Amino acid sequence: MTKTWFITGASRGFGRIWAQAALSRGDRVAATARRPESLRSLVDTYGGSVLPLRLDVTDRAAVTAAVQQAVDEFGHLDVVVNNAGYGLFGMVEETTEAQARAQLDTNLLGPLWVTQAALPFLRARGSGHILQVSSLGGLAAFPTLGLYNASKWALEGMSEALAQEVGPLCIRVTIVEPGPYGTDWSGHSAVHTEPIAAYEPVREARRAGATARAPQDPQATADVILELVDTDDPPLRLFLGTYPYPVVEAAYQQRLAIWDAWRPLAAKA
Repeated sequence: MTKTWFITGASRGFGRIWAQAALSRGDRVAATARRPESLRSLVDTYGGSVLPLRLDVTDRAAVTAAVQQAVDEFGHLDVVVNNAGYGLFGMVEETTEAQARAQLDTNLLGPLWVTQAALPFLRARGSGHILQVSSLGGLAAFPTLGLYNASKWALEGMSEALAQEVGPLCIRVTIVEPGPYGTDWSGHSAVHTEPIAAYEPVREARRAGATARAPQDPQATADVILELVDTDDPPLRLFLGTYPYPVVEAAYQQRLAIWDAWRPLAAKA
């Protein structure tokens, strides 16, 4: 059955790959990007099945207008993908107020504005599937990514609550949590803080770990996402790839162990 998608950040990375996968099987896609000219090749290939839209997800009024335009063009929405986002690399102490606000505006408030704009249309149909693109960094924190982690942990909490709110309305929410993939996330789209020399050993250790880890092919996620949106009872959370499993399992085991070890002190409160 043909589906209608609304995908943010569709100019490259996961957004581009998933838009193309949906279009190639005959679905329709409202594809948004800061520079809609970057979507020209999709339009050339798929014609009226793709609606290219200029959108900065931090602009709430523009988000509302873009969602309305997609509904006006296609009649309804089935799948909403909050993919737009970027990585802010740097220590917590190094992060400026402007950098912190920009990271949260894009990675947290952007999905909030899109979700709020889309929900009235999904509620009216009594169906829909919202995909919130989080990260392994939404479940485990890493040095040099404190504010990025903060944005994704917040997205996870908001989305888990959202799923409980809209589930009775037959609207599904899935938090998609990719491991390391070869997208532009850590490339040209990334923002870096001004380094403080005292943290250089931490930064160097982080670089060494990243160099030793081979990124996976993001194209491999396309069929997974199509299968996910076709599932009658999709999960609240889905890892992409196997890399996140041992990392998250270790993080949760450590949390449980610490909570248990300090249970006597907690009981005194």
